[in-house]
Amino acid sequence: MPFAISGVILLFVLTIILNAIRVLREYERGVIFRLGRYVGTRGPGLIILVPFIERMVKVGLRTVAMDIPPQDVITRDNVSVRVNAVLYFRVLEPERAIIDVEDFLFATSQLAQTTLRSVVGQAELDEILAERDKLNVQMQSILDEATDQWGIKVMTVEMKDVDLPVEMKRAMAKQAEAERERRAKVIHAEGEFQASQRLSEAAAIIEPHPAALHLRYLQALTEIAAENNSTILFPVPIDMLTAFKGNMTPSSE
Repeated sequence: MPFAISGVILLFVLTIILNAIRVLREYERGVIFRLGRYVGTRGPGLIILVPFIERMVKVGLRTVAMDIPPQDVITRDNVSVRVNAVLYFRVLEPERAIIDVEDFLFATSQLAQTTLRSVVGQAELDEILAERDKLNVQMQSILDEATDQWGIKVMTVEMKDVDLPVEMKRAMAKQAEAERERRAKVIHAEGEFQASQRLSEAAAIIEPHPAALHLRYLQALTEIAAENNSTILFPVPIDMLTAFKGNMTPSSE
C-alpha cells in the first residue's frame, strides 16, 4: 500500500514537472502571465514555468499569408465587382498582439476585408483594372497603420481576382473590338496614303520616258500570265490606236 501511494505521488510530481517545461522553436515566443499579470516574453529554447502560477501563450513570428474572401463592391462609377486579395503580415511584438487585441488573426482578417471594400469602392473600374499596384500600396499603408498598435507589421497586400458582371464583360469586349477595328482602319489608311505617295513619285519618273511605260506593260503581262489565266487584257497605248485609225480612213478621189 505504501508503495502504491509513493507511485501516485511520484507520478503527480512528474506530471507537474513536465507541464512546467516548455520548448519554443526559433520562430516562436512565449508571452508569460503570472497570476494574470504580464511578466515578460520568453523564448526561443527551454522555458520553465512555475506550476499553477504562470501561464504561457505561444505566438508565432513567421510571415502569415491570409486569404481575404471575395467582397462584393460597387465602384465609384457604379459598377458591381467581386474582388478578393491576399494579405502578408507578421507579428513583431508578441505581447501587444496578445494583450491589446483579443484575437489578432480574426481582427486582422476583418480589418483587411473592410479596407478592401473601402479602397475598391473609392476607385473607378478602369483604375482597378489598370492601376492595381497603386491600390495594393494604398491598402498596405492603411492596414499597416491600423495594425501597428497590435504589434503587427503588414508587408504587402495583393488583389488576386476582379470578377465583373456578364453584361460588363460583353460591353468591354465590344469596346476592345471597336478599338481594334479603329486601329486597323487607321493603319490601312496610312498604308494607302504612303502607297499613293510612292505611286505619284513613280509616275513622275516614268512620264518623260515612254519606253519605261512599255516595259511596265510587259511586266504586267508577265504577272498576269503567271496566275494561269485564260484571258489576257493587253493595254494598248492610245497613240498606236490613233495611227491605225489614220491608215484605215478611206481616201477621197
